[in-house]
Amino acid sequence: MRGAIRALALPLLLIAVPAGAAIVPAAPATTAAPAAEPAIADRQDAGADTRIAGRIRAIFGEIEALSDVEVAAREGVVTLSGTVRTAEDIDRAERIAGRVAGVATVENQITRDVSVGRNLSALGKVSKRFGDLVAMLPLIGLALAIALAIALIGYLIAGLHGLWRRLLPNVFLADLAASAIRFVFIVIGLVVALDMLGAGALMGAVLGGAGVIGIALGFAMRDTIENYVASLMLSLRQPFRANDHVRIDQMEGRVIRLTSRATVLMTLDGNHLRIPNSTVFKAVILNYTRNPQRRFDFDLGIDAGDDADAGRGVGRDALAALPFVLAEPAPDAGVVEVGDSNIVLRFFGWIDQRETDWYKARSRAIAAVKAKLEAEGFALPEPIYRLRFDPRTMPLPPENGAETQGTDAPPAPVAPAQSAREDEPQDIAPDEEIARMVEAERAQEGDRDLLDPKRPVE
Repeated sequence: MRGAIRALALPLLLIAVPAGAAIVPAAPATTAAPAAEPAIADRQDAGADTRIAGRIRAIFGEIEALSDVEVAAREGVVTLSGTVRTAEDIDRAERIAGRVAGVATVENQITRDVSVGRNLSALGKVSKRFGDLVAMLPLIGLALAIALAIALIGYLIAGLHGLWRRLLPNVFLADLAASAIRFVFIVIGLVVALDMLGAGALMGAVLGGAGVIGIALGFAMRDTIENYVASLMLSLRQPFRANDHVRIDQMEGRVIRLTSRATVLMTLDGNHLRIPNSTVFKAVILNYTRNPQRRFDFDLGIDAGDDADAGRGVGRDALAALPFVLAEPAPDAGVVEVGDSNIVLRFFGWIDQRETDWYKARSRAIAAVKAKLEAEGFALPEPIYRLRFDPRTMPLPPENGAETQGTDAPPAPVAPAQSAREDEPQDIAPDEEIARMVEAERAQEGDRDLLDPKRPVE
């Protein structure tokens, strides 16, 4: 009985369902069924196949590349045949046919037409695009003219060097601001021109590519950028003046100029020394010129049996008697150490570098203190060495009592050379030769100097 009921119900269900529709059992309400492809209908009438084929032909007729494709349909199976120009058109036709309702599957038998005549049609498209380009030439010319006009305005504003130098503290910042203004106006002109041409997507791609390239260049040129920033900071800080005597880490000389890339020094032996500004910015800078008063010091040793305090007093008096040693701060002396055979004393004296050369003053002071100590009876002993003689290596005495010749006698002592008279004039003036060489270098044409004498020194 139940089998008969099922036999009667099945035809009625097929009659109620439209042709080509799939019968899908309903999923339980409490469980969400996964998405599945629609089932294929049990029966497909000839009218449905005709409608499917007609629909696909109508779609292909609207597409020039697919207009020659032939379409046949039977039992929901669509067969495509014919030729197209590219492989992309073959895949495109199959995708379109598969999306039409009622299609069970697609048999793609389309082939690519590689004949010369068919593929020469691409030249027509090129010709059409060239014609479009020619038609756009007036708009392109107008966009280019507007971009150039905006860029020209930027160059005119940036060219007001007097204005920027009055507004900004130094020449380096003024040039930097002028370059930034030129760049901004060029970018604005380019954006306006691309917007007029309707190339907004191209503009976004260009700006995005420029950003990526800028990041890559930033990593690749890290040292160069660091040096450029250091130049900017040094031009603002002004740590020294031209012709200042400075020591930068272990490098010493007089400053010639500060450029946008390096600090140029004239060494004390007359050579050019270029130090990258990134190194100068991070280095310890010792400026000998900032304070005209400078101290010199030197060590002398007296005999271990002499009175150290008396030796200090004699040395201070000798320094105070020198005309180039300043009375304030007063010269001084102290005991450094007690050695095996002497007592080491250290003497200090101050000079004015504007009138006295440091090296010359120190040399004259050493000679004066040494002479004064010796005149007062202080001994300046030489290092004492202990010699040991091995009797096995000593020469044998001469035979038959022969006397040695006078050639082995010790040489007669040589009298010390007479010291210079105390009243003899001594040259202690500052050595200006290097300073004159620096001024001559600065007078020549070279890189722009960022040292500004009008700005305060840090």
